[in-house]
Amino acid sequence: MITTDQTVLEQPGTAPSSKIGALATRVRTVNRADASAASAFTLVALFVLQGQWRNLGSGYLYNSGQDQAMWEWFFADAAHSVFHLENPLLSDLQNFPLGVNLMANTAMFGLSIPLAPITLLFGPTVTWAIALTLGLAGTAYAWYWLFSRTVGASRGASALGGALCGFAPGMISHANGHPNFVVLFLLPVIVALVVSIANTGPTVRKTVALGLVVALQIMLGEEPLLIFAIAFGIFAVVYYIGAPRRLWPAVKNSWKSLPLAAVLALVLVAFPLYWQFFGPQSYSFLEHGAMGNDAKALTQFPTQSIGGVFTPGQNVRINATEENAYFGWPLLVLGLVAAVWLWRVASARAAAATAVAVGVVSLGSVLIIGKSDTEFELPWEWIADKPLVESVLETRFALAAVPALALLLVLATDKAFKNGLRPIPAAWSIALALALVPLLPTPLQTVERTPTPQFFSSGEWKNYVDDGSVVTVPLPRPEDARPLGWQIDAGMGFPLAGGYFVGPSDTVEKKAKYGAVDRPTALLLGSVRNSGTVPDITQQQQADARADLEFWGADVVVLQPGRSTVALRSTVDRLLGFGAEYHDGVWIWDVR
Repeated sequence: MITTDQTVLEQPGTAPSSKIGALATRVRTVNRADASAASAFTLVALFVLQGQWRNLGSGYLYNSGQDQAMWEWFFADAAHSVFHLENPLLSDLQNFPLGVNLMANTAMFGLSIPLAPITLLFGPTVTWAIALTLGLAGTAYAWYWLFSRTVGASRGASALGGALCGFAPGMISHANGHPNFVVLFLLPVIVALVVSIANTGPTVRKTVALGLVVALQIMLGEEPLLIFAIAFGIFAVVYYIGAPRRLWPAVKNSWKSLPLAAVLALVLVAFPLYWQFFGPQSYSFLEHGAMGNDAKALTQFPTQSIGGVFTPGQNVRINATEENAYFGWPLLVLGLVAAVWLWRVASARAAAATAVAVGVVSLGSVLIIGKSDTEFELPWEWIADKPLVESVLETRFALAAVPALALLLVLATDKAFKNGLRPIPAAWSIALALALVPLLPTPLQTVERTPTPQFFSSGEWKNYVDDGSVVTVPLPRPEDARPLGWQIDAGMGFPLAGGYFVGPSDTVEKKAKYGAVDRPTALLLGSVRNSGTVPDITQQQQADARADLEFWGADVVVLQPGRSTVALRSTVDRLLGFGAEYHDGVWIWDVR
């Protein structure tokens, strides 16, 4: 893959002024094309996220579950750390008093720290909306740039490929709640730098740039970097097997530069990575169970698309934020046609092989078809417990198939329109429409979030908190993280017991879990909320409650009226031995 459009071809006898004029015209044309692509991608991103942008005050992405609350807290905590000149890698505002190792969570410091001023001025919901919009549009444009510059494709074909990469079903799905899998615009930059070094030789500028970009991507998201590095490795192996004469020049060009770039990246992020794996509240691995795609997820249309609206398939998704495949059968067929048509092209063969490989890996350990277990063992079974990939959700490998499919379409589109036979461009255009129109995204559903109790928003909480924590009933947890929003609206002025994060479940194996280590009182309150019945409170449970409140350093216990309010209030009354008082929309127990 060698860039073909970075120079202006000169005709013999052309006057210098003519050459300058031709260059100026070409630059203007390129700039217009680039600006048009960037504008179009931004408009599509705003269309997808229009519900959030229209209601930044109280809008909430419905399919995010509790993830939006968690991410807004990450952004708010990073801004709080910057403002107070505190260590952003650890916070005791959740899971008090142990705190949260934020480097071991997906806190995206590469974004949350630079955007801290916006968070401080306008709030974390604005930062959240900017991150998702920038992620979708920026990722689309970055791939457009790669296809048009590094691959040398036409602007039209490159825009098509960029749009597929930036607004693929998996991207739209993750835009509900996972900005770390939406802000992926550095991945094609990494690819472009590696290819440039391999093809044209290293320079200090390229080496340093690659190291800096990789380091920044680590601070944005390690899991997507790992997945795409594996996929790019597969692509490179297949590419050079098909073009062996290009291997040795690439090795000669890269053997010093790439290791140096890797060393630079690791030096830059050495301390954050040390903190992630060995710092307070670090953990060894996160066991998530079987998370492979159902085979039908490869061929069906995504839920949040035109195809998904008009021709919905069987519900085989893991959840609303993990529709990582859902390419639709027409796109897979078109990709196969493009691969056969371009089989003599080394990059096309490599793209096809990569798409197949990561697609198979994304199916997990056993082939599931329509929720039926075939008991057919797949390659993930052999690598699932290997270092680095043991905490990766295998379903997400399907995301790496998107750039490979996009490259096939880009190459095939250019070939179709450069072919002199008139029926081919028309037929290819129809095929593209049949494959891509069903994947056009629909706006993400936005709902009104539950208002923050006046007790927190008015500042009344300050009369009940000295230097201890607030214990909500039940405690914030992965199933209900609303108290994180109350804390944000209170200016991050107090710590919370419990929370929604990833941390160690024990001090021996350091196996990770979502949320705080369960203490007896937290488990009891969660059970009462679910059942709606008041249990017989024992002396042991009362002793546990006193010990737990002491461990949490509690100043006040707070219950917002809602589900099972009567049962929860009665339970806490009996645990503490005195009744609650009602203030500013909540029941409180002053336990100082």
